[in-house]
Amino acid sequence: MKVSEVMYCSFPVWYPKFKHISVKSIVIPLPAEFLEYLHTDGVVLPEGSLVTSGDRDSDEDRVGEELDVNWDDDSVEATAPSFPAFDAAIKKAIKMLGGKVFPKLNWSSPKDATWIAFDKSLKCTCPSDVYLLLKSSEFITHDLTQPFIHCEDFDESGDQANVGYSLILRKWQDLNPGYEFRCFVRNNKLIAICQRNHTAYYEFIRQEKEDILSDIQSFFYHLVSLKFPNENYVFDVYRRDQGKLLLLDFNPFGEVTDGLMFTWDELTDSDSELKGTDNDTQHPVFRYKNSGGIQPNPLSTFGVPRDILDLATGTDASKLVDLLKLRQQQQEDSSSEEETENQQT
Repeated sequence: MKVSEVMYCSFPVWYPKFKHISVKSIVIPLPAEFLEYLHTDGVVLPEGSLVTSGDRDSDEDRVGEELDVNWDDDSVEATAPSFPAFDAAIKKAIKMLGGKVFPKLNWSSPKDATWIAFDKSLKCTCPSDVYLLLKSSEFITHDLTQPFIHCEDFDESGDQANVGYSLILRKWQDLNPGYEFRCFVRNNKLIAICQRNHTAYYEFIRQEKEDILSDIQSFFYHLVSLKFPNENYVFDVYRRDQGKLLLLDFNPFGEVTDGLMFTWDELTDSDSELKGTDNDTQHPVFRYKNSGGIQPNPLSTFGVPRDILDLATGTDASKLVDLLKLRQQQQEDSSSEEETENQQT
């Protein structure tokens, strides 16, 4: 895997060419001061980014509404940074995308940080939602610090500085995880497909496996193949209905990407059953969970905040103190707002 192959999988690079078959998204370049903020310890949210919680799903008119938070109060000791122009760009993008968005950076989404969200999802309605997820995610930290760690030609002195990081806000859609599939391409041939939520059993996949396979192959050969610059890559699709697919993302073809129901040894071994072929009608290997049962959530290890782990080991208790104070402040603001609304009604 080379640096160029990883860069071609960066969202701002591939999205303009494939946006007609993907989820509507807005790309906002990250200012240098915000990048610095993401690299710093602690979870203090930028000044002016907080909103009242209330009923976020139904009250879209409140997107971007600010709270008057007194950061000089003794109960909040950390200094809050301020990014007014960036805040404004995020609020504008959220409004353009219908009031609810899904955030990510160039490669990763903060799906390991849903434990800190109010509804345990990646749904964001204001800048503070976005910031809290980004600051709490190890996946985002990996994007910022080690995107090329597995690249054979990585030059630490130059490649990292040329990334050009962006915040991507994608229009929120309530997607059924059972309809998501990961597809592996080697030498421009679709060699393997599997369900993306690989720990769950979906009866309909077993029943519709031939149609699913046919739809993904048709989507690949007509809309993706030879249009993406890499010969080896991974892409994710969402099959909304028969013959109706959405492109979700591109990923590098290598261990930095989760092989899910395949091992990277078999994906890269030319002698395995996963072989590219000159015959486009040759079916790729399609794997899905074919029986029920309880399976562990692969993200469960991220359910315990890093700050709590630091406290348990005695490493850095100050980070946990900052987090708890922040959550207490948000809860108090929310309770106060609800009491005011009740008194008015």
